[in-house]
Amino acid sequence: MRPGAAGTSAGRGPKRMSTRALAAPIARRSPAGGARRERRALIQALESQLTQMRRELEWERRGRIAGEGLEVSLARLVHAGLRGLTLDNLGRLQAALYFAWHSVKTEEFGRDPVFADTLRPFFEFLYGVWWRVEASGIEHIPAEGPALVVANHSGVLPYDGAMVKLAIQHHHPARRDCRMLILDMFALLPFLAPTFMKNGEVRAHPDNAERLLGNGELVGVFPEGVKGVGKYFGERYRLARFGRGGFVRIALRTGAPIVPCAVVGAEEIHPILARADWVGRPLGLPYFPLTPTFPWLGPLGFIPLPTKWSIDFADPIPMDGYGPEAAEDPILVNRLSQEIRETIQTMIDGRLARRRSVWFG
Repeated sequence: MRPGAAGTSAGRGPKRMSTRALAAPIARRSPAGGARRERRALIQALESQLTQMRRELEWERRGRIAGEGLEVSLARLVHAGLRGLTLDNLGRLQAALYFAWHSVKTEEFGRDPVFADTLRPFFEFLYGVWWRVEASGIEHIPAEGPALVVANHSGVLPYDGAMVKLAIQHHHPARRDCRMLILDMFALLPFLAPTFMKNGEVRAHPDNAERLLGNGELVGVFPEGVKGVGKYFGERYRLARFGRGGFVRIALRTGAPIVPCAVVGAEEIHPILARADWVGRPLGLPYFPLTPTFPWLGPLGFIPLPTKWSIDFADPIPMDGYGPEAAEDPILVNRLSQEIRETIQTMIDGRLARRRSVWFG
């Protein structure tokens, strides 16, 4: 070894070995005449470990940048002047800007706590100031364990899911987080999809719902689907068919109780007077709404009207007494689905009978 070679090696850190070099001793130990499959599996395992190590190092690097904060990165760049305009420093600044409102790691379904907290003031404004939401029956939501909140759907855009979620977080003693299942219509749109996922919403699919409920979480679902958010203004507050009872099957398989929920006030925020579905289909939209403001006012047409909202929760309907095998009984599933639909319709009719004004409640 040349003098100083050890110091140079120590300064640069341990030299990385290739996958082939790591696997060579293993190959030498294998019998001379075979075991190719075993060697291939071992090499693949080593490659997987190296990939995981690279990911962990990358996350560690991102964590250090996020820990510095945007102000430190910007100050370092300004202090360096023109000499600091290197690709490395600009990359650090871009990473610091990104992590100023994103988490270093997200959870299983993509929820980003930092991003969700960034959006929260906007939804808080809608909840407390713009729509002045009133919630009742929060005590019917279980304090712990899985439960399925089933609500009516309306409003063109899924504001009702955000308001149900906030109502539970505001008024429930346990401040539970309700994971809303969103339609494919919203889960696949280029801009809205990542926003919803980072905010904690999950694509509506039985497997996703069962995994969430299996983890003991509170889940929200809108069985009306597209028929609910896309109904005409003349059909407001008349519940559409609840599909084929998929939400009932989910509750039966997991034993989660169903909590009926009625939302009043969302039907009027974007009154659909007509639909130009031939415009929406090339864009991947099941319908294209024509409201008093959209598309005539351009971007201003997306501003919802400041109606008065109310959100009511009913007594939970237990499902654990039927057993998971009951999910395969179509007659029972349809009967339970119809009963829950009638319960929500009755709740809506009762709230409408007490409402004196669309704007003031």
